[in-house]
Amino acid sequence: KFAMVAPDVQIDDGKGTILISSEEGETEANNHRKLSDFGIRNGTRLQADDFLQDYTLLINVLHSEDLEKDVEFEVVGDSPEKVGPKPSEPASKNITNGSDDGAQPSTSTGKK
Repeated sequence: KFAMVAPDVQIDDGKGTILISSEEGETEANNHRKLSDFGIRNGTRLQADDFLQDYTLLINVLHSEDLEKDVEFEVVGDSPEKVGPKPSEPASKNITNGSDDGAQPSTSTGKK
C-alpha cells in the first residue's frame, strides 16, 4: 500500500520492538501474529522506514468497527505523490590539493 521496497517497521515506543525487518528471516515468526499480540492498540504509533528509498512514515493505528465488509484496514491521511528511489546526486570532484586541474602526485624516484 505504501510502495516500500525493503521496509523496517517498529513500534514507536522507545523500546525498539521490530515487527517487520528488511533483513530476510529476521521477523518471519511475526507474520502470523496479530497486532494485539505485540500490545498494539488504538492510538499506537508505528514507524516504517525504507532505507533504500530514504522514506519514513509514522503510522497512527486507530481502531474502527465501521469498515466495509471484507475490508481489514483502511489507510487515511496524506500519502506521498511519488514514491521510489531518490535520483542519484551528481558525483563530486575529488580535489586533493585545492586544485581541480587533474594533476597527479609524482611517482618518480628522484634519481638522475
